[in-house]
Amino acid sequence: MVLVKSSLKVLQRLTSIGGEIGITLRYKILKHPFLLRNLAEILGDNNNNQELRKHVAGILRNLAIDGDTRQKIGHMQVLITRLMKAFLNSDRTSSTNVDCLLTKVAGQALAMLATDNVHNCLVMLKEPDFINKLKRMIQIHDEKYIYVAATLLCCMCQHAQAKLTESDLKELSQTLHEVLERIMNAEGAELEILIGLSSQICKVIPEEFSQELDDKQIKQRFIKRLVDVLNANMNPGAHCPGIRRVILEQSIYMMECNSHYTSCFNEFRMIEALWMVEEMPSGVENYRTFLGDAGFMEYSTPLFALVDRAKELMGRQCLQGVSRVN
Repeated sequence: MVLVKSSLKVLQRLTSIGGEIGITLRYKILKHPFLLRNLAEILGDNNNNQELRKHVAGILRNLAIDGDTRQKIGHMQVLITRLMKAFLNSDRTSSTNVDCLLTKVAGQALAMLATDNVHNCLVMLKEPDFINKLKRMIQIHDEKYIYVAATLLCCMCQHAQAKLTESDLKELSQTLHEVLERIMNAEGAELEILIGLSSQICKVIPEEFSQELDDKQIKQRFIKRLVDVLNANMNPGAHCPGIRRVILEQSIYMMECNSHYTSCFNEFRMIEALWMVEEMPSGVENYRTFLGDAGFMEYSTPLFALVDRAKELMGRQCLQGVSRVN
């Protein structure tokens, strides 16, 4: 048991190395034909202590940073099933650090596996009441799990929307208030995650999104927050490389679902912020995450395309205003 624990710790450290060396190491490690099956056995053996299972979840999280590996892990569905069990069925009242870490790391592994992978998202969605369980994790105000749950919920909206039921959409709507309120105070990577989720909810259920902003009378406060954060992040770093991207996506989805939002964005000088984004592009924003100086999970849509779309929507509103005056 001591040997197994030591081996897993070393393997987790090796798979977390950044840069080109890390890419090569993960490739070499994954070539071992028994690796994934052995990890699945340890993860599924309830007689193993929680620390061993936490190390396995951490190894899978690190390996899943590569797209081909995500696909390979997903085809061994038992790995996702056992990660789901560790994430959803653990004792959340436990005060032990190891128990909390297992839940968190298993969630991180699932979030990595769900990124840009329709197959893995659909496997996770088979879990009964999965959207409701994620909603509850966001609403319980437990900082250890909320951002992992928000990331997973965002992935479900992006890649499994066609399979979301009416009940799932209702759960999404009930999550929105908490997400919007947290956006007002969050910073950094947590803010990027929350805006990413709110933008996907806006895209999936636009009418409910508009109703939430109007009923709670937070439309102007929310839009001002988006513009202020955009202006404050003209030089995004590796800790939250996608902050400007998710703000642009949120703004676009809002203006597409309700043209009245455009005048509010104009009121808070969004167009000037868009010009600054256009003038100050960053290679960091091409990637979702970084290990060392190496970027992973490259976005398919370039940032300038989002800027162009936002400017187009705002320009259309200006032209409509001129037409009405004439």
